[in-house]
Amino acid sequence: MAGTVPKLAAPRPAAAPLPSQSFRSAALAFAPSARRFRVSLAGRARSPVIAMASAKEGNGAATKRTTLHDLYELQGQSPWYDNLCRPVTDLLPYIANGVRGVTSNPTIFEKAISTSNAYDGQFKQLISAGKDAESAYWELVIKDIQDACKLFEPIYDETDGADGYVSVEVSPRLANDTQGTVEAAKWLHKVVNRPNVYIKIPATAECVPSIQEVIANGISVNVTLIFSVARYEAVIDAYIAGLESSGLSDLSRVTSVASFFVSRVDSLIDKMLEKIGTPEALALRGKAAVAQAKLANQLYLKKFSGPRWEALVKKGAKKQRLLWASTSVKNPAYSDTLYVDPLIGPDTVSTMPDQALGAFLDHGTVARTIDANVSEAEGIYSALEKLGISWEEVGKQLEHEGVTSFKKSFDSLLTSLTEKGNALKTTV
Repeated sequence: MAGTVPKLAAPRPAAAPLPSQSFRSAALAFAPSARRFRVSLAGRARSPVIAMASAKEGNGAATKRTTLHDLYELQGQSPWYDNLCRPVTDLLPYIANGVRGVTSNPTIFEKAISTSNAYDGQFKQLISAGKDAESAYWELVIKDIQDACKLFEPIYDETDGADGYVSVEVSPRLANDTQGTVEAAKWLHKVVNRPNVYIKIPATAECVPSIQEVIANGISVNVTLIFSVARYEAVIDAYIAGLESSGLSDLSRVTSVASFFVSRVDSLIDKMLEKIGTPEALALRGKAAVAQAKLANQLYLKKFSGPRWEALVKKGAKKQRLLWASTSVKNPAYSDTLYVDPLIGPDTVSTMPDQALGAFLDHGTVARTIDANVSEAEGIYSALEKLGISWEEVGKQLEHEGVTSFKKSFDSLLTSLTEKGNALKTTV
C-alpha cells in the first residue's frame, strides 16, 4: 500500500462561500423549482436559516423535496442538524426540508443562551425561585430538549424508534469521572423524560465503561468525541456488552449512535503534514479525515455481524449507527461539502451545522460513497503512519482539545449566568 500517494477524494476547490455566520440576519430562502437557495436579508434571525417563507404554497401544497429527503430515502442516511436555540419552533422549516434529528453540545448552548434574550424570562423565574446558576442552566437546557423532542416525535414514531432523536450532553466536567457520568446520564434521562432523547457521553477512556453501564440500564446514548478507529472499536464493544448485560428481553428501544468526528482530524493532521513539508506529505492534505472515517465504517460492518451480534438481534437489538460529526469545513480551500459527500451510506447519520447543511442543500451530491475507494483509504491511513504521524496521538490530542473546549464553554456560560443572577438579586 506504500509507494505512490493514494488518490482518494482529493479536495475540490471550494464553491462560492456562504455568508459568514456573523451575519445573523442572513437567511437561506428555498427556491423550490431550482432546488437551490438564494441569500436574502430578512430582518433579525438567529443564524442562516432554511427560511421557508414559501414552505407551503398558497394552496397549502407540501414542501418540495430537497437533497435531504433524497439522502434519507435513496441512500438511507439520516441528515441531522447540529444546532439548537430558542425559539425551538425555528426547527420546523428544517424538519420540513428533511432534517430528521438534532444534536447539541455545551458550546451550542453557550452561544444560544448568551446571545439571546429568549431565555431571560425563564431564567429570572428560576433565580427568583432560589435556583443557583448551574441548576438554572440545566432547567433552560432541559426545556429546549423537551420541546425539540416533541417536534421530532412524529419521525421517531414513524420509524419505530429508529430516527427523530434530540441529543443532550452530560456536564463536560464529568469527562474523566466514570460513575459521575453514569449518574448524570440517569438523571438527565429521567428529567427529560422523552422516548426520543439521546444522552451524550464522551468517548474518553474513563467514560467508555460509563457507556456500557448506561446502555445496560436501558438508556439510549449518543457517544461523542470519537477521533480514532481504536477508540471507536472500544465504543462498539461497550454498546454490545451493555446490551448483553441489560437483562432486557426486548432491546428494540435501546439505541445508540457513535459520533465520529471528521473535519477536526484534517485540521490537525494538515498542520503536521505542512511541518513535514515533503511533496508526498503535502499531497496528503485534506485526505486523512475521510480516509479514517471510511475505515471506521468498515469496522462497523465487521463488528455488527456474526453470531454474537445476531444473538442480540433476536432480542430486537439495533445497530449503533455511525454519526459523522464535525462536518463543517475549516479550510476554505476545500470543497464545502468535503465531509458530507464522501461519507454517504445506509444506516448512518450526518449531523450538519448551518454551513455544511446549507452547502449540501445547495449543491451536495446524493450518491452512495461510504464504501467507495476503501483500498485508497487504507493506503492513505498507512502512508500517514509511515510519515511518522501516530493516529493514536492524533486521537488523544483531539479528544483533549474537544473536552477542554466544551468545559470552557460550560464554565464561561455558568460564570455569566452567575453574574446575571447576582445582578437580578440586587435589583429585587
